[in-house]
Amino acid sequence: MALPAVRIEHNLRLIGHNDLGGAPNAGEGLAMKITPDGRRLFYVAHENPPIAFSILDVTEPARPELLRQVPVPHGEVRGNSLALHGDTLLLANQVTRPGQQPAGFQVYDLADPVSPREVSYFDTSGPHSQGVHFVSFMDGRYVHCSTGAADFEPSNPRDHQFYMIVDLADRANPREVGRWWIPGQRKGDPEGPLVRHAPHYDFGYRPHNVLCFPERPDRAYLGYIDGGIIILDVSDVGRPQLVSRVDYHPPFPGFTHTVLPLFERGLLVVADEATGDEGADWPKLLWMVDVREERNPVTIATAPTPRDFRELHQAGGRIGAHNVHENDPEPGSAKLQQTIVATWFSAGLRIYDIRDPFRPEEIAAFLPETPAGQRGCRISDVFVDDRQIIYAADRARGGIYVLEYTGDVALE
Repeated sequence: MALPAVRIEHNLRLIGHNDLGGAPNAGEGLAMKITPDGRRLFYVAHENPPIAFSILDVTEPARPELLRQVPVPHGEVRGNSLALHGDTLLLANQVTRPGQQPAGFQVYDLADPVSPREVSYFDTSGPHSQGVHFVSFMDGRYVHCSTGAADFEPSNPRDHQFYMIVDLADRANPREVGRWWIPGQRKGDPEGPLVRHAPHYDFGYRPHNVLCFPERPDRAYLGYIDGGIIILDVSDVGRPQLVSRVDYHPPFPGFTHTVLPLFERGLLVVADEATGDEGADWPKLLWMVDVREERNPVTIATAPTPRDFRELHQAGGRIGAHNVHENDPEPGSAKLQQTIVATWFSAGLRIYDIRDPFRPEEIAAFLPETPAGQRGCRISDVFVDDRQIIYAADRARGGIYVLEYTGDVALE
């Protein structure tokens, strides 16, 4: 099968591609499992129906093979996010409207990694809940997610999700053990309703990505959309406590998406999400934050705007930052401290050298030709494996692009 046409290929070479069987909307959940016989299986969450997630064999990265697709229960529920640890796979369920079901997350057993078996369901549905948007499970015990709940009524409908911790010591019986939200986010909070952003930039006060790493199990790092960067002390999972918060919007338009700690560097990499076509909500940036003193994080730099940004801005579709390789601690995932691999929607995939964190430098770029039937590419998520093979996901129709890095600066 011929590879797709490429528009930009700088220090990256397209070596493989899979269109996910024509099922659109590769989402924001990518994970790899190395089986006992050495196969590498790649799990891809889908942004929208009809598929919840796909499983590919990427043992030979130039020939990614689609093995299985699991459908969503109905057309108004999305998978969007998944997480993998050992033989456990979690899949988020978020519904279109509050009150619908199923809303929560599924727990799968991967004893047969190509035929996941559901072992339990954690229900977070309710009259004001759309369920789980993002799920993380890095230590194999606690689930960290962005969700609604039956007993949570937001002050504003856009603020319908909060941070929840779920104990999965018994996979058959998940149980909530802790939760946190910005005071004022819930109806009835004594702090009162939160101050809204300008109408065109009011995306809501709620968590998006929530990362808690085994290296620092007492800290959770939240991209809180209009609430900015949040660091929580979760040493007592039943009582998360605020360590610090950095909110830089306004003046910048909202939507803090991912807060990635680089523990060896004392840094945070923070990605905002572009949401407006043709750069309507620009600038949506990739930030470098000094967090050596975690109670006083300091923004020290932004990644440079893609060098061909002005031309790409005219092409249509979203353009700006979105997500980064998240250093999943599972076997098979790269653990990057000196480089950032980031997605920019219509500006494709970009790699940055951050050895000098005050001056990030773009060292590689990839952008395929826009697939038929969509406005601009939607390169939205990325995973880097420990062979330094890069998997870029298009959240519209492009599927998974498999890339080989060819630059002189090592990815490390």
